[in-house]
Amino acid sequence: QVQLVESGGGLVQAGESLRLSCAASISIVSIDAMGWYRQAPGKQRELVASMASGGSTNYADSVKGRFTISRDNAKNTVYLQMNSLKPEDTAVYYCNARRTLSPWSHRDYWGQGTQVTVSS
Repeated sequence: QVQLVESGGGLVQAGESLRLSCAASISIVSIDAMGWYRQAPGKQRELVASMASGGSTNYADSVKGRFTISRDNAKNTVYLQMNSLKPEDTAVYYCNARRTLSPWSHRDYWGQGTQVTVSS
């Protein structure tokens, strides 16, 4: 079982920055991939950024060049630095941890979500 606790959301104006944090209850070194997803009202949850255990990263096209995912293994924490925020970034942001069970299956763990609101 993996418990994830997000923090750092809030209300900002367009162009400003926020940093989200996700603290895991276990060593994140043992987790195959960590990521951030978001869900806006009336829309499906979408991947924002992810980082594999080896350090490779993946970003949604809409956030490339503005958002950066990083981690601190000693603190078992993953971060999402969000710069140049836009109103369309407004959503609930969820931390995700993925464990691979087999070549065909995995298990996802989710945090409770943190609201990010960007005003124009």
